[in-house]
Amino acid sequence: MAKMISMFGRPRFPLWALFTSLLVPLLLVDLVLAASDRSHEQGSSRWVLSQVTESLVNFDLREPRDHYVCGLGPSSYLYKLPVLLLCFVSLAFVIHGRRRLKHISAKLCIAPFIIMLFVSTSLFFLATVLPRWVQCRDSTQTAPSYAPLSTATSYAPVFTVPASADVGKNVLPNIKDPQAVNPQSVCPGYIASNVHNTDTGFTADLDLAGPACNVYGNDVESLSLLVGFQADNRIHVQIQPRYIGRENDTWFILPEALVPRPHDEPRSYGSRNQLDVTWSNDPTFSFTVKSKETGDTLFTTEGSVLVYEDQFIEFVSSLPDNYNLYGLGEIINGFRLGNNSTRTLFAADVGDAIDANIYGNHPIYLDTRYFTVDDAGRTTYAANATDKTAHYVSYTHGVFLRNAHAQEILLQPTNITWRTIGGSIDLYFYNGPRAEDVIKSYQQSAVGLPAMQQYWTFGFHQCRWGYENWTVLQGVVDKFAEFEIPLETIWTDIDYMRDYRDFENDALRFSYSEGAQFLSKLHANKQHYVPIVDSAIYAPNPENATDAYPTYDRGVEANAFILNPDGSLYYGAVWPGYTVYPDWVGAVLDGSGAINWWIDEFVRWSKEVAFDGIWIDMSEVSSFCVGSCGSGNLTLNPVHPPFLLPGEADNLVLRYPEGFNITNATEAASASAAQFSQDHPATATASSTSTTETSYYRTTPTPGSRNVNWPPYVINNFQGDLGVHALSPNATHHGGSLEYDLHNLFGHQILNATYQALLTVFEGKRPFIIGRSTFAGSGKWAGHWGGDNESLWAYLYFSISQALSFSIFGIPMFGVDTCGFGGNSDNELCSRWMQLSAFFPFYRNHNTLGAISQEPYIWGSVISASKDAMQIRYLLLPYMYTLFALANRDGSTVMRALAWEFPNEPWLAEADRQFLLGGAVMVTPCLVQGASTVDGVFPGVGDGAVWYDWYNHSAVANVRPGQNVTIAAPLGHIPVYLRGGYVIPVQEPALTTADSRNNPWGLLVALDSKGVAEGVLYLDDGESLKPAATTWVQFTATSTSLSVSPQGNYVDTNSLGNVTILGLSSAPSKVSLGGAALDSSYWTYSAESNTLSLKGLNGRFAAGAWRSSWSLTWA
Repeated sequence: MAKMISMFGRPRFPLWALFTSLLVPLLLVDLVLAASDRSHEQGSSRWVLSQVTESLVNFDLREPRDHYVCGLGPSSYLYKLPVLLLCFVSLAFVIHGRRRLKHISAKLCIAPFIIMLFVSTSLFFLATVLPRWVQCRDSTQTAPSYAPLSTATSYAPVFTVPASADVGKNVLPNIKDPQAVNPQSVCPGYIASNVHNTDTGFTADLDLAGPACNVYGNDVESLSLLVGFQADNRIHVQIQPRYIGRENDTWFILPEALVPRPHDEPRSYGSRNQLDVTWSNDPTFSFTVKSKETGDTLFTTEGSVLVYEDQFIEFVSSLPDNYNLYGLGEIINGFRLGNNSTRTLFAADVGDAIDANIYGNHPIYLDTRYFTVDDAGRTTYAANATDKTAHYVSYTHGVFLRNAHAQEILLQPTNITWRTIGGSIDLYFYNGPRAEDVIKSYQQSAVGLPAMQQYWTFGFHQCRWGYENWTVLQGVVDKFAEFEIPLETIWTDIDYMRDYRDFENDALRFSYSEGAQFLSKLHANKQHYVPIVDSAIYAPNPENATDAYPTYDRGVEANAFILNPDGSLYYGAVWPGYTVYPDWVGAVLDGSGAINWWIDEFVRWSKEVAFDGIWIDMSEVSSFCVGSCGSGNLTLNPVHPPFLLPGEADNLVLRYPEGFNITNATEAASASAAQFSQDHPATATASSTSTTETSYYRTTPTPGSRNVNWPPYVINNFQGDLGVHALSPNATHHGGSLEYDLHNLFGHQILNATYQALLTVFEGKRPFIIGRSTFAGSGKWAGHWGGDNESLWAYLYFSISQALSFSIFGIPMFGVDTCGFGGNSDNELCSRWMQLSAFFPFYRNHNTLGAISQEPYIWGSVISASKDAMQIRYLLLPYMYTLFALANRDGSTVMRALAWEFPNEPWLAEADRQFLLGGAVMVTPCLVQGASTVDGVFPGVGDGAVWYDWYNHSAVANVRPGQNVTIAAPLGHIPVYLRGGYVIPVQEPALTTADSRNNPWGLLVALDSKGVAEGVLYLDDGESLKPAATTWVQFTATSTSLSVSPQGNYVDTNSLGNVTILGLSSAPSKVSLGGAALDSSYWTYSAESNTLSLKGLNGRFAAGAWRSSWSLTWA
């Protein structure tokens, strides 16, 4: 070997030729394949150089790069090995024949000849590899960083649930059915009698005014009416059957143990109430709710008939022209509800389908009405309040229907029609006059105050479906650190589970021992971990001893699961295969063991996995088949779902955001072609056109009984049949109540159970829970994310409407899957989204299996955009935390619509492209692909409001009321403004919230047009359910001073580093702290922005900024 090497070292065969011969073939193949990858932004020489450098530096036969897929890795990635072998074989041939080539080498150096030989060999090999790469690349576009879980690492399915198992009856929604009967035209209504006044209102009997119509159920002949003046601003109107037995109480009555009802406040009576209720029997019973202040009719059933049947209730109220309604969720659409639409409330696992019923149910709406005011103070309703020079006032009221049955609300140009397929009329009317007043009262009286969150939960969260093991997870955490991007919490989707089972980790990929090491390191770095927990429990194969699942066994022993009508266990199907479902309703109403069993499972699992919070999914509740399809089929378990997972063959993730064809034309065309091929396989048989009329399944009422599986009235459920992709309506809870009556509460009650479980696991600490399905009141236990949205610009826009709606619903801990869940994102969309979500309370990036990676470090522009927005967010963490403390104290909102803060500007009624974080921070994001500017309004300027640019601190000038101002918003910049009149506490940002909490304080003082500002700061330990010590700090500023007054016993030792006062029209000559003049080196004044800046104050607050009262003055 030494002789051979020395031979190559001679002048006629230099050593450089050997290395060149080896490296050139490798580099050629590696670079061509790498150039096909879009994991980095392209188009610059720096990028090409980085690819070459990466190929050289990272070359390792044992470590295939994760983006070489499509059959080229890891096994095919070893193309380098045959290339090397070919090189050495060729070398041996040349060496062996060196003497025969003497006459050539005498005239020509052999090195170029050798290089040409090796390169030719490599090009020949490349020619065989590249077509397969290109073909695969054209079908997948950008190769995912994380491939779908193989059957070897998840489960080995022996049976796939057929798609037909999740197909129900072909029903036609009533609102689309030409044969549907209009109840208003055939039903008789009711007549009131036996009216009696009470201490807080009145009662009456209601009886049918004519022959029963029985249109969509059996008419209830005798009803009871109760009207109660519960508080000065709240009225209760209840209508329910006069005679109810234990056998049918849940048909009509929503148990208070499941959903508490508002109760009378002390000394509530009609004369003091801001609302008035009247009734009439002309021609049949109706009631009317009016505002005493304005005389405006807020709700009236006059001109319509009341319909009350055992499976159908309808009541109608007129509405004014061009009304402004908000709420009635959960739904994906604009914030202001349209006047020609239907809102269906039925919890469904459907993804974020626009305009459809999705995960949660919140039967409350706000109604905001604008009035002109004349010189005498008289108000006139303004249907089209567009005159920006006029003086308007607004009044907002709220209407809440406490009913958990499936519902539909028909919004028509002149009225609102409320329909349910069961329950009672249990209405609560809230007077404002401001939206904030209604929301506070709703939370305080009906649904409870929002849960206070731990401080760390406001940091940035990273997740995806497809993190394959602890090592991959560690790699993600390390990447964030490498790029110095804040990361508070890493999440795992169902990948970590043993065959998709709750409370068990995969022993190979997510072992407990390796997880303990990972989590110990994570926690030492002051970071956190949150795993997903699904809502169904795997039922093990009784014929396979290795399939044993103790969690299931303990649940069966505890009577924890929902039943079939015959008392046997109900077996649906979800990710792991055939499953059972915890019976939360039975646990609450009948004392069965679901909640205690759930708590015990969390306690057991927490001893193996040191999680910090829990993510609840699939809680509508979802099933991938109709009926108890697992009954008699458990020996098939585990089974594959009746659909392809994202990234599996024939279900590749190929869609990109709108506008991708503009910025990436070639790739977009390839992706589109591949998508078309996938959607229209060549083997597909052409379908013949049928002229047969579609047949729909319709039912009619049966005297004396209910048809719960197929009720006569068909709601506009996205899935059609109520039993599709859900539990069958006749699934039975312990105690006998049916899923039909309580379906919408599964997601609500699993949050209750999980809250109790985490209180046990983390004794004394606030549980952190993010849930998918919610109901009125879920916010007192958990937050919510917007579900399975899409990587599309439309969903970037809709995320604001979702967030504002959940502010109404009392769930302020809200966020969406940043950069989008379904499909592939791109750098432009992700840049905009990472910046927008930085101002949502819950801030998480999450995407689907099989899609390209979208962590913020993937694209250079997203790194920069994310860090810029995160710096603002982390500066504002004390402000956001204080907003949550206020929400938890009195129900105030965190994210706010502009119209709520500026109620007398009717042009803000539809404003859902801007929002406020608290009252002080306005965000105006760019939501349009390819745009570099954004139009925004500056509310309140007509009344003297002052807005300051966050970045340069200058006041916005020369803006008219309602004017759309074009604002610069290049990619990477999100316009943010501070509202004059507020003092905002800030803290220097760090990579974790714990480190940020230990940094010096700062104050931003934004003076209003009168030269004043106020603010508040809340301090505690950031985690305790009932903190032993708290402090509230009050800030008051004038044009010449700032006063700070802390009250409480929580000790914060961080110093005050800086104070910035915005809106000072002239430079001060003297600045004093606590009466002592400060040297001019501590402060500067900018005449350009009218800003006084004080820095370097740390030494003067060595014991802590809020240990005692102090003042700052300037003159």
